[in-house]
Amino acid sequence: MESLIKFVEDEFVPKKEFPNFSSGDTITVYYEIKEGEKTRTQFFKGVVIQRRGTGATETFTIRKMSGTVGVERIFPINMPALQRIEVNKKGKVRRSRIFYFRGLTGKKARIKEVRG
Repeated sequence: MESLIKFVEDEFVPKKEFPNFSSGDTITVYYEIKEGEKTRTQFFKGVVIQRRGTGATETFTIRKMSGTVGVERIFPINMPALQRIEVNKKGKVRRSRIFYFRGLTGKKARIKEVRG
């Protein structure tokens, strides 16, 4: 049964090519928003907190600060409205899910950048 689901995902779910990114990276996600008849492109720039799932069900969570309030958004990797993803900075973290980042403020909330 599992192989049948994997076959259907591989055949019928369209694959988009995005750059490699992992948790700790600062990325900008451009996605399409439909308001009535009009469509516009909006971007969400923040730090990747986690990537989870595989194949068609893979998602990633981004966290950004809007003033003093933290905003998180979960994006499915196969969302049709996703237009492109830009990697702004590669971050160096030791974990794949950096939920501890939610509790950090000020200078402690910085992530070291990978050189090279």
